[in-house]
Amino acid sequence: MQIHHILAGICLFAGITTANAEAQERRKPLDIPVLLSGNFGELRSNHFHSGIDFKTQGAEGQPIHSVLDGYVSRISVSPWGYGNGLYITHPDGTTTVYGHLQKFSKKIAAYVKEKQYERESFNVNLMLTPDELPVKEGELVAISGNTGSSGGPHLHFEIRDTETEETMDPIEYYKPLIQDTRPPKIQGIMIYPIPGKGVVNGSSRKLELKPVTAQNGKQTLTAHIEVWGEIGLAVKGYDYMDNTTNIYGVKNITLAADSQVIFRSCLDRFAFDETRYLNSFTDFEEWKEHRSFYIKSFVEPGNRLRFIESTNRGILTIDEARTYQLTYQLADAFGNTTQLSVWIEGKEQPIPEIDTDNTELFHWWSDNRFGAKGMRLTIPKGNLYDDLYFRYSVKEDSTALSAIHILHNKPVALHKSAQLSLRLQTDTLENKRQYGIVRLQNGRRSWTGGVYRNGWIDADIKELGSYTLGKDLVPPTITPLNPATWVSKQAISFRLSDNLSGVQTYRGEIDGQFVLFEMNSKSVITYRFDKERLTRGKHTLKLVVNDACGNQSSYTYPFTW
Repeated sequence: MQIHHILAGICLFAGITTANAEAQERRKPLDIPVLLSGNFGELRSNHFHSGIDFKTQGAEGQPIHSVLDGYVSRISVSPWGYGNGLYITHPDGTTTVYGHLQKFSKKIAAYVKEKQYERESFNVNLMLTPDELPVKEGELVAISGNTGSSGGPHLHFEIRDTETEETMDPIEYYKPLIQDTRPPKIQGIMIYPIPGKGVVNGSSRKLELKPVTAQNGKQTLTAHIEVWGEIGLAVKGYDYMDNTTNIYGVKNITLAADSQVIFRSCLDRFAFDETRYLNSFTDFEEWKEHRSFYIKSFVEPGNRLRFIESTNRGILTIDEARTYQLTYQLADAFGNTTQLSVWIEGKEQPIPEIDTDNTELFHWWSDNRFGAKGMRLTIPKGNLYDDLYFRYSVKEDSTALSAIHILHNKPVALHKSAQLSLRLQTDTLENKRQYGIVRLQNGRRSWTGGVYRNGWIDADIKELGSYTLGKDLVPPTITPLNPATWVSKQAISFRLSDNLSGVQTYRGEIDGQFVLFEMNSKSVITYRFDKERLTRGKHTLKLVVNDACGNQSSYTYPFTW
């Protein structure tokens, strides 16, 4: 099969019916020209991007409209994630999601505020019935913003299958509105000798190759590569669109060996419980150490992503003394393609054995347990993507709460979590909540936390790495922001911070009654005077803040309005 003949059918195995998507017309959520700052499936830390990001002309405040008739089925409010998020379910079996909103429309905002006061919480996740907040196609439902974990003003937009909640690529609905004549570009190729089974240029280490791009855009590799045994490949690439300087994720990747396809992926749809498989789809070590995403074209046995097809898991056996041609083809949603060939020489050479000294073999398909002085680790099956020769080391410190336990010598992601228990060397605190497991990474300490159990602290971890025990005895810090202007501007603001375990809860009251402080992603909370709930006269504000260890701070402010 020739490589240029295979792209037409790539998306079929992913369960996507593109024709159906194109047949159902939808209006734009924004009434401005369509430009994207992010596309579907882009590689992010621990997850795939689950929608497309519409540019909002560099500012907040653009009106957002429902793209079809439907009803508001869910509303989420949080300082993180989507910030202000709106979910609208439609009769065609899809649900659209609108994220990072500055504010909701009046009727939706009134509903949300009522529920926040009922629950006495800024953070809410509200599920609605079809008759509570129906909307019409084109109806104003929100104003664009920059709330939650957003790096700048934009609209995050998703289309989900209502029944399965799987997210699908919305670009199929809006292709006629987007200009894209620019193909993806390959930034690098990585060759991986399979440990104990392959060798590249006499080494068991992975080999990174950088292509050269000619003036006409054609890319070539000039390196001399000698291989024997089993290898896998990975590619680093970006996509581009007209009229923007942004870079995007690559939608389709195909790898052929001597014209026979051995790997292909089409990122058109995925379930949210699959999204962390990104850490197997890519070279996790390369991402953690160099912030560089290499997409593997070989499939680890614990990787269950459904948008991948492969032969022999994409692993190539080099067992003949001849030249092999490996060809990558990258394509975007608009059919723009880039092709690059990797020529390797089959040359018999010694294959290095795996260094198994001082290691414990963890199998990807089974539960794995490891114990040492003051440490217990349990990795349930389904959390490793491949077998691991686990290396453990320890740095003793008799003056600390525990030693530093180094769980493996390289970054390893876990699909869900593992259970780590560390024993306290000294146990003197009366409040056991103030103990916790601490992650040490690049000179920084981050709180993992945990539960006290007979001199041990038990916690779940999502990565192997360096861990120790710490204690948090310091209450959160409450910093008033411009208090002299609070009454005149009818808004009271504080910045909340904590030294280690992080702010867990906060509660504001005026004259003993709950008031709604909204929090942004920079941990600034603001109460805007609510004329329906706050009468004019003398009042006392009280703010109480707790961290994850139960340390508490309070602030009291008498004022007249």
